[in-house]
Amino acid sequence: MKQVKKEEHKQRISLVLLISLFVFAIIVVAVLLAIAILCILLYFDVITSVDDTLNFGDTFFLVVIISAIIGFFLTFFTSKISLKPVNQIINKLEQLAKGNFKVRIRFSGPFSVNPAFKEVEQSFNTTAQELEHTEMLRSDFINNFSHEFKTPIVSIAGFAKLLRVGNLDNDETENYLKIIEEESLRLSYMANNVLNLTRVENQTILTNVTRYNLSEQIRSSILVLTDMWTQKELELNIEFDEYMIEANKELLEQTWLNLLNNAIKFSDQGGTITVTISEDNNDIIVSISNQGQTIPEESMDKIFNKFYQADESHAEEGNGIGLAIVKKVVDLHNGQVWAQNKNGTTTLSVALPKRNEG
Repeated sequence: MKQVKKEEHKQRISLVLLISLFVFAIIVVAVLLAIAILCILLYFDVITSVDDTLNFGDTFFLVVIISAIIGFFLTFFTSKISLKPVNQIINKLEQLAKGNFKVRIRFSGPFSVNPAFKEVEQSFNTTAQELEHTEMLRSDFINNFSHEFKTPIVSIAGFAKLLRVGNLDNDETENYLKIIEEESLRLSYMANNVLNLTRVENQTILTNVTRYNLSEQIRSSILVLTDMWTQKELELNIEFDEYMIEANKELLEQTWLNLLNNAIKFSDQGGTITVTISEDNNDIIVSISNQGQTIPEESMDKIFNKFYQADESHAEEGNGIGLAIVKKVVDLHNGQVWAQNKNGTTTLSVALPKRNEG
């Protein structure tokens, strides 16, 4: 880290030196031209004093005046060169502010090789690229989320209409009511995820910190999702000791539900989900592993981004919100979250401080 800061400091100094040299060059050129003009005027007797010589004060005053005039015009005509990268940055920022996220900066001439300008170029282009990517993800999210919302609503309306028409036996009625219940819960889950993401994104300080049994909370979260993992005939390995933690209980409950939901969703039928809890001197580490569809390596650093889905075909249910909530909650707790693949098993791990001040 210190090495990076030293390098950045050197780059800043190089930019200052470049600008200083440019200004110094203008001053030197202006003074030299002023002296040359003064010598020419004296040589041709254009200017004289009473004794046909100029004293030191007069000479100095004339040099200053002529240098100032020449410097002004030199600066005026050369400012376009020195301000070219500044104008380019301002123009590109205006385009970026108007929503053109495809805009990029490319400096030319001596500015393209200066480390400071190269850093500005790289930072701007990276920001624009990330904004472009986020905008694409946002658009995809709106389309996918609208579709996912529409599907259960259509199902609920259709089966409710069949129930209203009547002429159904008890088994059909029970089956239709079950479908309506499941689709309603699905809608509720999606709406809660959006609300939870908005809530945690607007939260900058961790509040409502209490000390409680983390192991019991995770076991309760597993029970909440019983219907999901029993439908896939999954085997759960959840043997771990009792661990206490100081954290926001409500936020972490949402974290475990999202991680477990993710593990269940991408598990093979009849596979195994393993939940482990361990600790070191400062942190408690919770890991949730599932056998089945693994995360592509190129998506490892993106799965916690808002709206991102590793499954671009959207064959699996989801809207790219669950893991974004997990990341934000873990960040609020000053913890870490990461993913890894190994031998067909995907593991998502969360490390949280044992003690966290609200």
